[in-house]
Amino acid sequence: MSTGVTSVSTRTTSAPGRRLGRRLVQLYAGLALYGASSALLVAAGLGLEPWNVLHQGLAELTGLSIGVLSIIVGAAVLLLWVPLRQRPGLGTVSNVFVVGLAMDGTLALLPDVRPLALRVPLLLAGIVLNGMATGLYIAARFGPGPRDGLMTGLHRRTGRSIRLMRTAVEVAVVVTGFVLGGTIGVGTVLYAASIGPLAQVFLRMFAVPSAPAGSGIVAGGTPERVILRP
Repeated sequence: MSTGVTSVSTRTTSAPGRRLGRRLVQLYAGLALYGASSALLVAAGLGLEPWNVLHQGLAELTGLSIGVLSIIVGAAVLLLWVPLRQRPGLGTVSNVFVVGLAMDGTLALLPDVRPLALRVPLLLAGIVLNGMATGLYIAARFGPGPRDGLMTGLHRRTGRSIRLMRTAVEVAVVVTGFVLGGTIGVGTVLYAASIGPLAQVFLRMFAVPSAPAGSGIVAGGTPERVILRP
């Protein structure tokens, strides 16, 4: 009798640990893949996602790498959470650093790709892998990225729809980045049209149970609506 009770107890107490381990691996794999896939879009040179248009434009202006600018902008956006009363999680802070480092690391390894026949597959691979990365890190449920949280925070403070807040922020980001020298092209349009459906598919694929109530490393709220709604 005692053996059976011990076995059940062990399974009960170890399950949360295994789940947490899986979620941590999923979080950092997703963030690293997000940075690497964004680097593929940069290397393709056919248009970037909205925030990287800004990062690339700032890189042209300052001479800093696009990954470093991603970290700086992410940290600045995170500061905007204070007046919006947003609560960051482990994933929020990790997002600021891991994505930028992974982007610069991948760009350092990629060769200069010039033929269009190679750049198009690079673009498509970058978009699909970016959708996979988005599903991975959102499904881990360690809090939204700083940019996603900015949009949900603006939604809560202003009462305006998430769709409107997302559109307003991303249009401002793209226009500013383009003026500074960021790349807008067919890739930008294709990314905007496909990232929501792709993320939806991968979010369901990588879904894990929510963390127990009271967890100290998970922020309240998730960015699914920001990413998945048009």
